[in-house]
Amino acid sequence: MDGRDWLMATERLRFSIWQDDDIALADAIWGDVEVTEMTGGPFSTSDVAERLSAEIENWRRYQVQYWPVFRLSDSTLVGCCGLRPRDMEGRVAELGFQLCRQSWGQGYASEASRAVIEWARTHDFAALIAGHHPSNHASKRALVRLGFSYTHDEFYPPTGLMEPCYSLPL
Repeated sequence: MDGRDWLMATERLRFSIWQDDDIALADAIWGDVEVTEMTGGPFSTSDVAERLSAEIENWRRYQVQYWPVFRLSDSTLVGCCGLRPRDMEGRVAELGFQLCRQSWGQGYASEASRAVIEWARTHDFAALIAGHHPSNHASKRALVRLGFSYTHDEFYPPTGLMEPCYSLPL
């Protein structure tokens, strides 16, 4: 991990930028059946590689991605958290996070999301949106605590469900 460029840090976490050779890290998140259960998984190795490529392309084109997040104390992968392009002309992006199972229940999603929200503010975003699987009550609680307000339900193709959507003006 020492050779990585670090984008930002919090008290316990640091964010990096996905690189082409990060397939094992990507697979630890998006290849885990339990982690992706509510986001359209399970995902095959080729699905994970496509997702990694898409995140790298988002960074190249828009300077946003669901960045890999590591624990500051020992460089263990915690998961990913970041932004996905939604309406880049209007400066609106989608906040998202996925944590490795061993990182669940430790407050990392909220801590990482607060850092991403602040990053979006300092990079002149107008608003963030976010959504969650209807059964993912932990994500709902996290979004509400972060200041997001429910706006509508929206069809999410990977799950085939109408999912609650939220907005946070910046």
